Amino acid sequence: MESILAGDVGGTNTRLALYEPGWLDAPVVAEVYRSGDFESLEAIVERFGETAWRGSSGRAPTRAGFGIAGPVDRNVAQVTNLPWRVDGNQLSARLAGIPVRLINDLAAIGYAVPRLQSAHLHQIGGGNPVPEEPIGVIASGTGLGECFLIWSGSRFQVLSSEGGHTDFAPRSPLEIRLLEFLTAKYKRVSWERVVSGQGLVNIYEFLRDREDMPEPPELAEALRKEDPAAVISRSGLERRHPICDRALDLFVSAFGAEAGNVCLKALAKGGIYLAGGIAAKVLPRLEEGGFRFAFENKGRFQAFLRTVPVFVVLHPQPGLLGAAIAALE
Repeated sequence: MESILAGDVGGTNTRLALYEPGWLDAPVVAEVYRSGDFESLEAIVERFGETAWRGSSGRAPTRAGFGIAGPVDRNVAQVTNLPWRVDGNQLSARLAGIPVRLINDLAAIGYAVPRLQSAHLHQIGGGNPVPEEPIGVIASGTGLGECFLIWSGSRFQVLSSEGGHTDFAPRSPLEIRLLEFLTAKYKRVSWERVVSGQGLVNIYEFLRDREDMPEPPELAEALRKEDPAAVISRSGLERRHPICDRALDLFVSAFGAEAGNVCLKALAKGGIYLAGGIAAKVLPRLEEGGFRFAFENKGRFQAFLRTVPVFVVLHPQPGLLGAAIAALE
């Protein structure tokens, strides 16, 4: 029987798991490692192997797949925010010659999407997904990732994208001022500068510094001590401070607008899936209507977008699951 080694490799954490093909919903064993504590992915895999299959009853992997936070070209990847170059052939040699497949981390989530069960999805508006029609995935977290799924006749194929780095398009006088504010800071403004964890912070700073919304002293103190994006989103959800409430509304509207753009680019009748760490955390605000209004507000295509379902991915580790599926394929 086969055993699959799967990895979700990021600049902060690397997650590894060992799966069996018939039990992809629950790994046999899984561990999380701080990426910066190791000199390479090979070193982490070696550490994981000591407990996962060497000296235990676990079976050594017969194939492996890794979702990498960074560009992948011909099974070689450069990890963003780490000095790691990962070569699939070299990693295979360290794993007794088993097949090793490297894919982008967002593409790994794409591989997981067709396998997600209803318990791992929360629908926000729209109708039913149309089988075998294109699917769009947009993931907001540290950055903004996008990919597409296209039916090949027997299964979905994942098409990677760098759509999160396309130009941010303002839709109102307020967003035009936001663009001007961010242009002065970054020179060029992509959607990732707005629809990401740092994007939420950028929106907050725009409201504070350009729109003159007050920042209460206790909020300023919390922003200094904790992760600013977490503070802003938490306060916004609780409607504790008007500036955070407004920042979260602007973020959700921009998220909806770009999700609608992704849908139009693929005519994604199969649905749009919101992944990453932020969507599930701000789910109550996504449901309030601002997201869906911005998603559908596309002029002559509004009637079409009204039919397309949007799903928030609630699965705890879709990247790991997708890496395992990619290894099998």
